[in-house]
Amino acid sequence: MESNVFARIRGSLIEQHQNLTHWLTITPPRKRAVRLGPIGEEAVHAHLQVLDTAIAKAADQTLGECQVCHLTIEPDRLAMDYTCCVCLDHYSPAEREQLEAELEMTTKVQQALLPQHAPTIAGLDLAAYSRPADIVSGDYFDFFQFQDAAHGLVIGDVAGHGMSASLLMASLQASLRTLVADHTAPAEVVRRLNLLFCHTIHLTKFVTLFVGRFDAQRRTLTYCNAGHNPPLLFRGKANGHAPFTWLRPTGAAIGLVEEFQFRAAQVELKPGDALLLYTDGVTEAINAQAEEFGEARLLDLLGETATWPAQEMARALRQRLGEFTRGQPPADDLTFVACKITH
Repeated sequence: MESNVFARIRGSLIEQHQNLTHWLTITPPRKRAVRLGPIGEEAVHAHLQVLDTAIAKAADQTLGECQVCHLTIEPDRLAMDYTCCVCLDHYSPAEREQLEAELEMTTKVQQALLPQHAPTIAGLDLAAYSRPADIVSGDYFDFFQFQDAAHGLVIGDVAGHGMSASLLMASLQASLRTLVADHTAPAEVVRRLNLLFCHTIHLTKFVTLFVGRFDAQRRTLTYCNAGHNPPLLFRGKANGHAPFTWLRPTGAAIGLVEEFQFRAAQVELKPGDALLLYTDGVTEAINAQAEEFGEARLLDLLGETATWPAQEMARALRQRLGEFTRGQPPADDLTFVACKITH
């Protein structure tokens, strides 16, 4: 691995160590006993020792070195578990079988977590597509209802891809679903989600997230964009204004800064408008000449298809991406949600 990768992992491990040590210092003994339950403080101190060892190995760039062949362990496995010390090549048949079974279960769980069908929403036509770069994905999209019956549209992207990103994505979805049961403002949902992740999960990866709230009666979309690729809004009737609007970030990505004031923005929607939410796997799709698909091609495509039903818009984007990459292996997870305002 490159030295900057070791430095990033070491910084993350040091932060975990400091957070855990600080918690032990400031938390009263009785409260510590309740929080730790049967594992006890001995397990916490043992974990701190494991962190110390990992920090030292990251400093001398031996973290992730296989104890059998001395080659570098698969980076994605290391991101999941920095205590890994043996390459997959040296697993026994039984260990490989167990790992494959766990991976298969993770894949099934992730597929079950993502919406299987777009919901029926008055005035809003929806279609979605998601394709992982590996067996599992770190991309996330979802549809839900806030407690006041307004409709939620979400798309997110965990930095990287593979198993570690997919596990974090699953945690993100569960946390978000819990928060929207009590809060109706997208900015407040994102703020609480950021605090939750900073305090309890201690991310080694950041998460970009777009949370939108669609009010069907007022035909408005209130949103908070936490460092995510700006969704593209096409105006069916521009009335002298630019036909395209990028819904740019209103806050930082989840997990970067603990205390951050996330802002909301709002756009009024009209029949004939089209909106495309997407992850960077779309704009950063690579062709054989190492060119990226880019925002310009995305803008051109939406200009051509904005009057079509959402399902046809989504099909056209999939086809255009396939023609552009022409069989090139995906470098990243790819997800998008096409939305059409119907009435």
